[in-house]
Amino acid sequence: MNNITIAATLVLSMGLGVPAAVLAQDDGCVLHYVRTACQGQEATSFSKCDGQAECDQTNPADSVEGCATAALEACANSRLDITKYKVVTAKFAGQDLKGGFDTEGNADPVGLNFCNKDRPDLNQCD
Repeated sequence: MNNITIAATLVLSMGLGVPAAVLAQDDGCVLHYVRTACQGQEATSFSKCDGQAECDQTNPADSVEGCATAALEACANSRLDITKYKVVTAKFAGQDLKGGFDTEGNADPVGLNFCNKDRPDLNQCD
């Protein structure tokens, strides 16, 4: 945020009676992707993150439940010979959501990853 944006946020929040900290931290649903490409497919696999293995993307979900559903759906992989595995984590209003899996896709009740390693559409390019 630049100084003009911060000043506008403060003026707006005072006019609405909403604490500025609430407005500044409420960034809705943000999904974080980490892709593992099949060998030699890095450029194509990472294209959805502007050529990077990982990135954040906002999602229009307007609730914790909606954000968690979006994260679970984001695990789907239709490019079996391009993307080997994904780790998808989610934040809603700046708070981490529990996905139930660790970064390797193993069941973990406090894990933040939503993608199960045993999905039939993952780990297919070896």
